[in-house]
Amino acid sequence: MQILVVEVHIKPEMRERFLAAITEDAEHSERDEPGCLRFDVLQDTEDEDTFFYYEVYRDEAALQAHRDSPHFKKYFDQVGGFLSSPTVRHVVRNVHPGDAAWR
Repeated sequence: MQILVVEVHIKPEMRERFLAAITEDAEHSERDEPGCLRFDVLQDTEDEDTFFYYEVYRDEAALQAHRDSPHFKKYFDQVGGFLSSPTVRHVVRNVHPGDAAWR
């Protein structure tokens, strides 16, 4: 299982464009990638320009397939113009429920 928690800080004037881009990426990820088990986009309640992604992939190959997908490449090409600071990315593992619960 490959699980990512990604934190991005968006320029306020880019929020709507960012939301359109990340929504498209998340929707295509879950719909078009059999190895993408979940792709949530979350907004901080205290800072409306801070977002988190919670992404779950079946394995490393599924994560690589995501990175190679046309929708991710489209998002990645745009995201640099939306950011107000560098992206923070964490690779985490399940504690509860365990990986078997995702199968």
